[in-house]
Amino acid sequence: MRTLRRILAQYGTIAVVVYLALHMIVLFAFYLAIKMGWTPEGVAGEAGIWTVAYIFTKLTQPVRLGLTLVVTPFIARIFSRPVRSVDAGKA
Repeated sequence: MRTLRRILAQYGTIAVVVYLALHMIVLFAFYLAIKMGWTPEGVAGEAGIWTVAYIFTKLTQPVRLGLTLVVTPFIARIFSRPVRSVDAGKA
């Protein structure tokens, strides 16, 4: 929990965007898997497609949170690099 607070304090918006992007990717991946023919069994099989996709997405939350903690510093470095101008080398 301390690591999560540190990442949020250090990277703020970037960490939240990374987490939400991972959430949406996993949600749509489960939706597509179900739509393409994968059929969950039991109670989940009787619910709607979006409901089942959401349930499975929630089950992956610890993994997504861990991935967010690992990936956020790398993504922050990518976005904090200065952008070179195309004409910079023609001085």
